Amino acid sequence: MCQLLGMNCNVPTDICFSFAGFQVRGGATDVHSDGWGIAFFEGRGTRVFLDPQPSCSSPVAALVCSYPIRSENVIAHIRKATQGLVALENTHPFMRELWGRCWIFAHNGHLPDFSPTLDGSFTPVGQTDSERAFCWLLQELRERFGSRPPSRERLFDALHQLTLELGARGACNYLLSNGDCLFAHCSTQLTYIIRQAPFAVAHLRDQDLSIDFSAVTTPDDRVAVIATVPLTDNEQWTTMPPGSLWLFEGGAPVRHRLTVAAAAPNSS
Repeated sequence: MCQLLGMNCNVPTDICFSFAGFQVRGGATDVHSDGWGIAFFEGRGTRVFLDPQPSCSSPVAALVCSYPIRSENVIAHIRKATQGLVALENTHPFMRELWGRCWIFAHNGHLPDFSPTLDGSFTPVGQTDSERAFCWLLQELRERFGSRPPSRERLFDALHQLTLELGARGACNYLLSNGDCLFAHCSTQLTYIIRQAPFAVAHLRDQDLSIDFSAVTTPDDRVAVIATVPLTDNEQWTTMPPGSLWLFEGGAPVRHRLTVAAAAPNSS
């Protein structure tokens, strides 16, 4: 299946180091060679790069690695196709507008029997189950809240209810953001790390590259990096419990809740 990469920060930060390790998994150190994409939020704007070619050999991916775009929320994806052709229209992450903001979504998993009724407000361009799920999520959110965005707490609660339904249909790891915060759902596998003072040296697992974060940060910086599989081999990553929805704000997880039907305790 695919792999996900996300970043949520309290100050605009570049993702060059993490993406350098992620990029080579797209056809070099791993099998996810059916396209890749990355989206950066910059204020109310969104900069999106997509390529149906393997990220390990994509000139566009090489540009992203060397171009320090600073953002507080980033979502990236490398694809191993299960539904839909290897084509640009099926390349994650996907983008739609809701409540005057761009929303970005990337999915890792398989929803073989998910064919929701869509009313035309959000319509898939490609053939993936992932894009159908994204359009359905936004359609349901707009139906619940109308033309005005809800509070972040009510939004989290609604996403939790909708993700319960998605999770019952199959594997549904996803990252979702509107530029203000980042939602992460672990269905089967997802990890994260919080980098904050005192910063140390990090070394990538997939290539021999290190960075001393103390030399490129301030003591007040805080960065959360979310990845399907840990990107570094000398840091302690946290494994999210399968069946859990997380909200990241300001470089830290601020809410999480189980998305398994057996139990749904209060957020922490």
